[in-house]
Amino acid sequence: MTFEAYEAVVDESGFEARGRERQALSLGIDRLERLQKGRFSLEDLVESLLYVRRLWTIFIEDLAHPENGLPDKLRADIISIGLWVVKEADRLREERSNDVMQLIEINRLIRDAL
Repeated sequence: MTFEAYEAVVDESGFEARGRERQALSLGIDRLERLQKGRFSLEDLVESLLYVRRLWTIFIEDLAHPENGLPDKLRADIISIGLWVVKEADRLREERSNDVMQLIEINRLIRDAL
């Protein structure tokens, strides 16, 4: 395999990974929007918030990995956002907050930046 062919595969796999991340964030946003509209059971609330929490935990773990190719400052910034998302999802699940809109907005911003 030539270097150019390898580079094309790597570029393509990165593009595919971003697409999967966008899909995962979109699913989380859809779930959060249902919560915002008030159309949910307690089970839906817990499942939706745990989905968002697990998704961001995966992102944080990936960003913290030394081989992650993003610049250190960007990685640190996204990790900070992720920690806030996890904490906010927990606050909503524990009924210490009822403002789903901030979670929706930050997830949209991150998704749209991918």
